[in-house]
Amino acid sequence: MEVGLQGSETTTPGRKSQSAVTGSARKVKDNAADWHNLILKWDRLNDEGSTMANKIVNLGFNKSSQKELQVMMAGQDTSASSNSENAFENSRELEEECDKLLSVVDKMTRIVSKMEKLVSSEKGIIDLETFQYGTGGRQTPLFQTWPTSQFADVSSKLYEAYKQELTLKRAILQELAHTTNPDLSMVYLSCWLYQPYTDDRAKLLLEGLLLETGHRPI
Repeated sequence: MEVGLQGSETTTPGRKSQSAVTGSARKVKDNAADWHNLILKWDRLNDEGSTMANKIVNLGFNKSSQKELQVMMAGQDTSASSNSENAFENSRELEEECDKLLSVVDKMTRIVSKMEKLVSSEKGIIDLETFQYGTGGRQTPLFQTWPTSQFADVSSKLYEAYKQELTLKRAILQELAHTTNPDLSMVYLSCWLYQPYTDDRAKLLLEGLLLETGHRPI
């Protein structure tokens, strides 16, 4: 379990030790920890990708400037070889950074796939409780106050937010190296860094989930 979550020995006042939690409650608690850990990994990848995206933009501008310089120096053979070598080196470095950013997006894709499985797991718990208790479901909460359906609802909302963010990341990846407009490049970089789809609402959903399941102290 990642740093920042309380261990399984956490005791909630008025309730039994969380280490004794079993069945659906144990699964929901584990899923909450998985959400926390997956989002931590996503945030680290986002920071790495932001650094790479900045390099791609700068290299793209350098490549564009070198092309303009080559046109201007077309009739001067003394600098043609040097300019050609610089352009080749720049293109090679640009390609390497693009490959690195692609690797980051691939890792993010795998994270979102794991998030989707967490949503399926929560829905499976609801199906099980419907089978056990009927259409009304469980009458007493698994932890503090949330009905079981709320865990599935929060998971679905988090998944949708990160799925949309992944779609945006893929679009930025495709366009970033080919954009010569500085203003548009800055928009791409800002969108990558600040992640409009995983805003404060997503953070509040995660914190609520961690509080409810005892991973955060009340």
